[in-house]
Amino acid sequence: MTPNSPNLLLFVQHGWADTNGAMARLAQRIAPPNTKIISPNLGWWRTWWRMDPLVNDVEAIAQQIFKEYPQTPIRIIGHSMGGLIWLEVLHRHPEWWPRVESFVLVGSPVGGSDLCRIMDPLAVGLGMARDLGKNRRGIAGAIAAQIPTLSIASNTDGGSDGVVVRGATQFDHAHWLELPGISHPGQRNAVLIDNAITEFWHHPQPPTTAEQTGDLATIVIDQLRHVPGMTDSHVHHFIKASLWTTLKSGLNLFVWKNSWGVDHVFLGSHQGECLYGGFVGWLHSANLNRTLHQIKTDYGTATVD
Repeated sequence: MTPNSPNLLLFVQHGWADTNGAMARLAQRIAPPNTKIISPNLGWWRTWWRMDPLVNDVEAIAQQIFKEYPQTPIRIIGHSMGGLIWLEVLHRHPEWWPRVESFVLVGSPVGGSDLCRIMDPLAVGLGMARDLGKNRRGIAGAIAAQIPTLSIASNTDGGSDGVVVRGATQFDHAHWLELPGISHPGQRNAVLIDNAITEFWHHPQPPTTAEQTGDLATIVIDQLRHVPGMTDSHVHHFIKASLWTTLKSGLNLFVWKNSWGVDHVFLGSHQGECLYGGFVGWLHSANLNRTLHQIKTDYGTATVD
């Protein structure tokens, strides 16, 4: 590096219905000395239509910066859709992964936005809903297995930040953190978020996977999340569900069909806490039914008729 080269490249990316101002200020608050901050403004209106053009823009900007600074380490922070954009960029370029020191997603619906799945249940392309409703856990887990990754959620209503449900922010190999009382737009300005990112930069501690822990609740949640068409839902629907079967370790599976005929499933603890909630569209109800019966066969103790 030349004497004037930065010690670090920090990419920060805004999300849907936003511009780069708040994320640039977040970067300025927490960036180490001699950091070059790259905060692309993708345009407020453009964030409402399709994600691919936005991914292309960020990819092109990153390629140019990497040519200018071929040896400088990289850190990445993405808020909401900004985290999803960077998932897609990194998925396209695994050759960049060794240079990335850390990847932080803040309020990003990696498992797919439940609101967008409801708006566009058949993924026919209703604005940005199709892209935000997509499940990206597969590519996120592959990236997090190689790059220290932090996914931050916040909770304002018992199960979401008012926009993104907590479950949608969870995926394999990433360290997951939930913070109280911060709304989705407020995440860009919250001191607690700033502190969590800087702490992770100093002490990244990725958790183990469900298979490694052997925890039954985590294993069952993982199986449910792998049902084709499954989307994490808000846990406030849990009180409407009926007990379907009892599992080992005091766990219980509950089911509920809403007024639109959409099938929901919930996993409850023996204390009555909802550990997981999800739903599938009409096309995938049979997939859910098969998985429920397989879980009952593998881990069940009794069935409620």
